[in-house]
Amino acid sequence: MGLKKRNRINAEFSMSSLTDIIFLLLIFFMLTANFVRVDNVELPEGDSQTVAALETTVTIKKDGTYMINGKKLPFSAIQKELARQIRKMDNPENAKIGIAAEKGTPFNLVMKMMEVSKALKKDAIILTKPTEAG
Repeated sequence: MGLKKRNRINAEFSMSSLTDIIFLLLIFFMLTANFVRVDNVELPEGDSQTVAALETTVTIKKDGTYMINGKKLPFSAIQKELARQIRKMDNPENAKIGIAAEKGTPFNLVMKMMEVSKALKKDAIILTKPTEAG
């Protein structure tokens, strides 16, 4: 008596077609996406009441002037001066850099300062003016 083997259904799932579909969707969304350009952003007033303890503050004026603790400096000297001031602090490893940008300052100037703080491996805090209680 010959017993026939039953054909078992293969329960494996092929991922190759799924990766093809995901790749095509990725290309579609990249081609149809609207890329946002941020040129000049007016920095908002803040509603936070938290006050951070900062020893160093960089002020950025609308015209692109940078000042560290009231001392006017060109952008090329900012990183060196910040590093010098951080070394003088009591606790330099926990130093934070405050960025106070005048209202109407182009946001790319603020981003440059954030990149400087990243290069120094320090946290940057964007300072805002508290909103008026209405």
